[in-house]
Amino acid sequence: MRPPSRGGRGGGGGFRGRSDGGRGGRGRGGGGRGGDFSAGKGRGGGRGGVRGGGRGRGGGRGGRGGMKGGSKVIIEPHRHEGIFIAKGKEDALVTKNLVPGESVYNEKRISVQNEDGTKVEYRIWNPFRSKLAAAVLGGLDNIHIKPGAKILYLGAASGTSVSHVSDIVGPTGVVYAVEFSHRSGRDLVNMAKKRTNVVPIIEDARHPHKYRMLVGMVDVIFSDVAQPDQARILALNASHFLKTGGHFVISIKANCIDSVAKPEAVFAGEINKMKQDNLKPHEQVTLEPFERDHACVVGGYRVLKKQKTAE
Repeated sequence: MRPPSRGGRGGGGGFRGRSDGGRGGRGRGGGGRGGDFSAGKGRGGGRGGVRGGGRGRGGGRGGRGGMKGGSKVIIEPHRHEGIFIAKGKEDALVTKNLVPGESVYNEKRISVQNEDGTKVEYRIWNPFRSKLAAAVLGGLDNIHIKPGAKILYLGAASGTSVSHVSDIVGPTGVVYAVEFSHRSGRDLVNMAKKRTNVVPIIEDARHPHKYRMLVGMVDVIFSDVAQPDQARILALNASHFLKTGGHFVISIKANCIDSVAKPEAVFAGEINKMKQDNLKPHEQVTLEPFERDHACVVGGYRVLKKQKTAE
């Protein structure tokens, strides 16, 4: 450490950042004696308070404990099968943890005791980190993702949303998770090691023929690829893997397709493209409080032919 300075200029000040949780004091007075290191208040010289001092960086982040569960939290089934609502101090969307005791992305977990003494663990589903959760809270009538379903998930990223879809479909369902980025794919593969119903595929969703040997026919395709040609990518994968009468859920990011046009015009244009490819949209919601200029569209695949035969 440097010898004490002459006093006067107030040293380098309290790290100007997070030492005291607030602004860390910008070195008022005190003059160069290394300041009050232990308190972390950053009063004066030297290097300013200890980096984490009192309340420091990351203090009080709520850790993993979160809503402590037990008798105070009541779990109610959501109208979408496989999703639940935890009613406590604050209501939260949750899914039943397929791998109890394990967090995927440091999300909070709730353990609830049943009447017979067994414990069930639920994971909080954060709508700010998952577009599917945002769409559910946005009021979609049907997401078609339910226990036992087979899902093709395009744009899986690190697997945060995929892990919740894996919770919903349960051990009898399967999630084929396609991700192009090797960096995100590494996290996806590590997550899939513990979740036996997730099949990670590190491949470009534009070329479904490259993974046709891995994926069977699926009930639902969820697409979150954020590419200008995402409607075409969805249609291409649907023609390979989506069963007749199956469903699709697509998250559309307006900025990715046209950053100048109004989002409403972009969404309408994408829906028209889907209609030309045997994809019939049924409903659309915006993800507004959680994501800006995003919409989620749900629809069916090759449903018109079925209706004609019925008539």
